[in-house]
Amino acid sequence: MAFLSRLKDRLGFGSSRDYYEEDYSPTEEYIEIDTGKDSKKSKIMIKPFVIEDFSDVKDTLDALREGYTIALINIKPLKDKDIIELKRAINKIKKTCDAIEGDIAGFGEDWIVVTPSFAQVYRNTQTEELKE
Repeated sequence: MAFLSRLKDRLGFGSSRDYYEEDYSPTEEYIEIDTGKDSKKSKIMIKPFVIEDFSDVKDTLDALREGYTIALINIKPLKDKDIIELKRAINKIKKTCDAIEGDIAGFGEDWIVVTPSFAQVYRNTQTEELKE
């Protein structure tokens, strides 16, 4: 009951008594709010990958799906080994890139770069759009 009468007084509904700072004794408590952001994950990682076999694509795709990786992919070992598997691997990478709304481009004859949605590959005569 005393709490309600003090609340009325402070809000001006009770007596005409003035509010003084010494009447108020707050506790010095602070609450830390977790924003859910991991500072390690918020940094962009530029990571090289080498595709020697079709199964090597999985690690690249997993990193791209996390959304914080720009992948530089060396396709020369698979290109020298099996061109059909290379086309299959590139199609799989391209589909994932489209799904994450990223960008993909080849540069040189042996490298592909794949970026997340917030980055774009600059294109000039040395880079080319990858087509299915």
